[in-house]
Amino acid sequence: MTKCSICGNKIAELFLEKLKGTVVRKPASSKQYPVCFECQKKFPTKEELLKNL
Repeated sequence: MTKCSICGNKIAELFLEKLKGTVVRKPASSKQYPVCFECQKKFPTKEELLKNL
């Protein structure tokens, strides 16, 4: 189980260990940050998600 980078809740995994959510990457970095559906609803744009990491 993976945790959300913003709120810390667990993110469920689907078939073949795919995340039920999204993964956001900062432009200058290659590190990826998993984000849950609840945080996606709170912060609808990528810029808002990256600001809250």
